[in-house]
Amino acid sequence: MTSRQTGSSPGQDFPGDDGSTGDLSSEPEGSLPVPDDLFAISGPIEITVESRAHGWRLDHYLSRLFANHSRAQIQRAIEAETIQLNGLPARSSRRLRVNDRIRVELPDAEESTIPAEDLPLDVLYEDEAIIVVNKAANMVVHPGRGNYRGTLAGALQFHFNQLSDVAGRHRPGIVHRLDRDTSGVILVAKDNQVHQKISSQFERREVRKEYRAIVRGVPELASDFIRTFMCVHPRVREKMMVCPEGGNAREAVTFYRTAQTFQGRFAMIELHPSTGRTHQLRVHLQHIGTPIVADRMYAGQSVLTKSDVCGQSAAPGRFSDSGRSAADAVASEGTPESDILIARQALHAFRLTIRHPLTGQEIQFEAPLPEDFERTLTFLKSMGKPESGTL
Repeated sequence: MTSRQTGSSPGQDFPGDDGSTGDLSSEPEGSLPVPDDLFAISGPIEITVESRAHGWRLDHYLSRLFANHSRAQIQRAIEAETIQLNGLPARSSRRLRVNDRIRVELPDAEESTIPAEDLPLDVLYEDEAIIVVNKAANMVVHPGRGNYRGTLAGALQFHFNQLSDVAGRHRPGIVHRLDRDTSGVILVAKDNQVHQKISSQFERREVRKEYRAIVRGVPELASDFIRTFMCVHPRVREKMMVCPEGGNAREAVTFYRTAQTFQGRFAMIELHPSTGRTHQLRVHLQHIGTPIVADRMYAGQSVLTKSDVCGQSAAPGRFSDSGRSAADAVASEGTPESDILIARQALHAFRLTIRHPLTGQEIQFEAPLPEDFERTLTFLKSMGKPESGTL
């Protein structure tokens, strides 16, 4: 077991997009269960479709399972009949049923390994099976949508000689994900067997996750379950939304507890997601009327300033004719750095509890609140006595 800091340039800014969606898709947190045969794919293999994939397209299911191969490559293999369903040729669009049998023979993957990058990593824990990292904000987990440099995956390639590759060469060791601007605990597997065991825990919802968020407003109930269905926004594809059941909607469940409130205007929230939908916590907090502060996509603001807290700036989320929020406009006009409390969504993956993949013993990891989070809480507390107990 070790705890260490790696890298040579703490505080470095990394390039990326502007909305924390580069490391995410509509897939849930955690990987699909992986058949043991995939660990040494040297010929045709047989896969039995599990309940989670019921109703999925054949090509979509296989592209998720064989992440080293593009969807187009898988579709070509289906057309060439080197992929068969229940012993017969099938269309890429064929919807799967539980216990369907798929015979797969694929050519070599088209992807190349991502380059290793000497980027700083805050390693919370390491042993022969796993690595636990305290991911910094403004760091994409793996390459995608124009984010090919400055990723956690690239940093892992540099700092560690052995990582699982079952999730694809662009996702070495990556078992689950965090949004680009969400900081905190993220788990990494060193080999494919370990990856499978941890993924299975995510699949069975045995992993306990705890997040901390600073929100604008105070929830009506001190604690509650938020149960909704979520889907991709029809006009903004990078955004998720609460929607009615049916179609492509997926159930999302979060338990929250209000840990602390400030002047009745802000709150510190403890979050325990039971499911892992894309942007789930951000969407759920917006849904109950308490969006995460400085969440550009779901709160209409990209920074929280001292002036804003003191009521001296325009109301956040109010958009001008140009489509920019008031906070964005303030930032673009040169907000003094000393006035900025936090310049990314105030969401932190605080604690993660799993069964160790080798010993079976329960093990828990915590990532301390980052400096911008602590700075914001300190300022909120300075504005008046907190109205409820601290965590």
